[in-house]
Amino acid sequence: MQAENGNKVKTLVFRVSEENFDSVLERASAIIKHGGTVAFPTETVYGLGADGLNPEAVLKIFEAKKRPPGNPLSLLVHSREDVERVSRNIPESAFRLMDVFWPGPLTIVLEKNDIVPDITSGRLKSIGVRMPDHKIPLELIKRAGTPLAAPSANLSGKPSPSLATHVISDLTGRIDAILDGGEAAIGLESTVIDMTIKPPVVLRPGAVSLEELENVIGKVRSGYKNGEAGNEPNLSEKKAGQKYGHYIPDTKVVLVEGEGKSVSEKLVKLLESYRSEGQKVGLLLSEETSKETATFLALQNLDPHECFLLGPREEPEVAARKLFEGLRKLDKKGLDVIVADGSFSRFGLGEALINRLREASSIKIVA
Repeated sequence: MQAENGNKVKTLVFRVSEENFDSVLERASAIIKHGGTVAFPTETVYGLGADGLNPEAVLKIFEAKKRPPGNPLSLLVHSREDVERVSRNIPESAFRLMDVFWPGPLTIVLEKNDIVPDITSGRLKSIGVRMPDHKIPLELIKRAGTPLAAPSANLSGKPSPSLATHVISDLTGRIDAILDGGEAAIGLESTVIDMTIKPPVVLRPGAVSLEELENVIGKVRSGYKNGEAGNEPNLSEKKAGQKYGHYIPDTKVVLVEGEGKSVSEKLVKLLESYRSEGQKVGLLLSEETSKETATFLALQNLDPHECFLLGPREEPEVAARKLFEGLRKLDKKGLDVIVADGSFSRFGLGEALINRLREASSIKIVA
């Protein structure tokens, strides 16, 4: 975080390996114990952690990210004991979800205990908790002896970080340390399910699908639509980390949804239109759309200024790992507009992928 006098914090960067794991985690846990901030990888995206039960430490997260006040955070935990420490009146169905999906990419919203500061929960009576499936945060929580408030380690509103370089770009000079543990395996944030409502409501899609949740606990509702919270009272406020705009690059993003060549044809028309206006255009594409548009573009002798490939349409898990990297790379190219491909399969991580693309875009077109 930046001090009031404008001086920056010296940010330590550690490349974590088997050889230095213990020494790095000891230093990082000491920073947490002393009220500092540490960024680290999880299986979803990189998180920015601080002692979630220390209001002054949590405030540093808001300052570092330039995060609007009142935007609720979630807590990363190491054990069931941690869950029972920060929450109460836990339904039996929540424990069933923990049995099946933890450690893993599922955040469970529960009624909070008084030990959780208002700044952490956004003054809500609930708190999201998750046990990450990654040894670095699990060991950091264990050694620090406290649950970690840990939103994504990026400037508020910008694309989430799937690589340490993204964190370094956004938060150097604003936080105490960055632990580089390589690429995040999933690349999209966790599924969020609110267990304080009956039937439970999915507030954000992720790697754990609504269908998988229903297989374990029965009826589950969707609380999001087209990248936004549903119409139920208070749902938008309870969306962990998403009370305000999210995933949004500085460059305008136009999303084209549809199937196959209809998306490719629309992308080509948009590219031609924008370029006729003298605008610099970048494309965020599936491999298939890239091949199809290449044919159209060759006929018109027209090329995009920049192009980033996400992967095959039927493998959204590949595109998910690359999405935020692609948005960030194109955003640095000085473009006027990014036209994004929305032709990916909705199976598996596809629903979450399209959700994040919708969140990132200011214009949405159905081809």
